[in-house]
Amino acid sequence: MSGRSKKSNSIRSQTSKKVSRRKFLAGAAASVGGAAAVGLPSIVKAAGPINMRWQSTWPAKDIFHEYALDFAKKVNDMTGGELKIEVLPAGAVVPAFGLLDAVSKGTLDGGHGVLVYHYGKQNALALWGSGPAFGMDANMLLAWHKYGGGKELLEKLYQSIGANVVSFPYGPMPTQPLGWFKKPINKADDFKGLKYRTVGISIDVFTGMGAAVNALPGGEIVPAMDRGLLDAAEFNNASSDRTLGFPDVAKVCMLQSYHQNAEQFEIMFNKTKYDALSTSMKSIIAIAVEAASADMSWKAVDRYSKDYMEMQTKQGVKFYKTPEAVLQRQLETYDAAIAKKLNDNPLFKEILESQKQFAERAVRWDLDTNVNRRMAYNHYFGKKPEPKKS
Repeated sequence: MSGRSKKSNSIRSQTSKKVSRRKFLAGAAASVGGAAAVGLPSIVKAAGPINMRWQSTWPAKDIFHEYALDFAKKVNDMTGGELKIEVLPAGAVVPAFGLLDAVSKGTLDGGHGVLVYHYGKQNALALWGSGPAFGMDANMLLAWHKYGGGKELLEKLYQSIGANVVSFPYGPMPTQPLGWFKKPINKADDFKGLKYRTVGISIDVFTGMGAAVNALPGGEIVPAMDRGLLDAAEFNNASSDRTLGFPDVAKVCMLQSYHQNAEQFEIMFNKTKYDALSTSMKSIIAIAVEAASADMSWKAVDRYSKDYMEMQTKQGVKFYKTPEAVLQRQLETYDAAIAKKLNDNPLFKEILESQKQFAERAVRWDLDTNVNRRMAYNHYFGKKPEPKKS
């Protein structure tokens, strides 16, 4: 056969294959269409993004609301927009203290706050951050929550009050100040008759120290102090306190306290909405919680330290260290307060005993292992005075 004939046969063969392939694809498409027509399996177009409406328990200007937005952005980015969380500030849908009910009922799909804000529903919820936590700091308490049985106890606790929620404690907070005052606190008896704001078990602690306690959400504290409804108040940290306006109504801040030595934030989902999510999306949420927890603690170091310095240099705030006698009285009053709850609330007792068992070894390890940093600070920056002793 000639070269020209071979070439012609090759072209005809390739053309025949292309025609056959087109017929096959056309037939396959027709088969899929026919399968759909008779109800057989076919390719289904993916559904649109899942939208969730959340609310925080913080004013829009507070760094705490920023933390809530940070978490939402991590989830939104990591899911590629398949899950979109919108976070509104406190009061947009419900008051700050109404978050648990709103999320449980599905009025909101989720929220950002602290467990102690649900103290009125079950006082054992305050054990996630309200009190000395047997010497644990907030990060250690989160370690207890994840690895020491706290997660299971919190689920049990929410079930006991019929709360249809899934909770993720995260974001370790530094030790909170004793609060803002018109003049320094020199002794425990200075609290007698003082109109003071706090929340959770701290209500019992400061009431036991003689204060007239009023529990208010963050955004309402400074206006109450400005109107004389409060003589003093605690909230949380230098950045929040500064943004909320505490330096405008008081110039004395007492640092260090046991009333909220180990608090953290709470990310909360409506359980029905959460359970409907895919396994992979739940995994993304869990990873986002831990990423946001680390990011929050790093951001706090940066922002809180800046505001701490600037309140002294630009706003005339005087910081004092809480006297040892006041700290000791807090511990004694806390013990008296929880003694009453242990008899009335079996879950309170179960949680407290679990924390105590974990803290006994964890705090001892921490105290024995980690060096005190003040010597190194003084070595490199020159000896700096501690906050003034009142």
